[in-house]
Amino acid sequence: MLWVKAFHIMAVITWFAALFYLPRLFVYHCQANAEGDQRGSERFKIMERKLYRGIMTPSMIVALALGLWLLVDRWDPYFKAAIWMHIKLTLIVLLIGYHHICGAYVKKFAADRNTRSETFYRVFNEAPVLVLVAVVLLVTLKQPV
Repeated sequence: MLWVKAFHIMAVITWFAALFYLPRLFVYHCQANAEGDQRGSERFKIMERKLYRGIMTPSMIVALALGLWLLVDRWDPYFKAAIWMHIKLTLIVLLIGYHHICGAYVKKFAADRNTRSETFYRVFNEAPVLVLVAVVLLVTLKQPV
């Protein structure tokens, strides 16, 4: 199970790296659009698509599959009653939703239909940071934050 845990952690790190970077690309994409930089905009469309489809989604799938494997293997009376685990799982569900919202924004940018501002994406970019901090604290301290 230590191998499963190790690969789960690697997949989570990769997923979070992509979750942090994709909204940053949205910020730069907004800047390119505001400057009328069509070549830059087209480049960002490619980068966003490849990051979302090639790195972010596969790493999410691996992280979730391995996390589920660990959870099922260890689902005992302790985990059933552990409030911190239920909070963590709720945060993971929210993070999956955030992931899919990012996918919707990738599609909007690809179709040149983005209506959000650079400032919006700067704030939007902070959501996974909050989830990461909460999950690490929950897992490390084994109690509600």
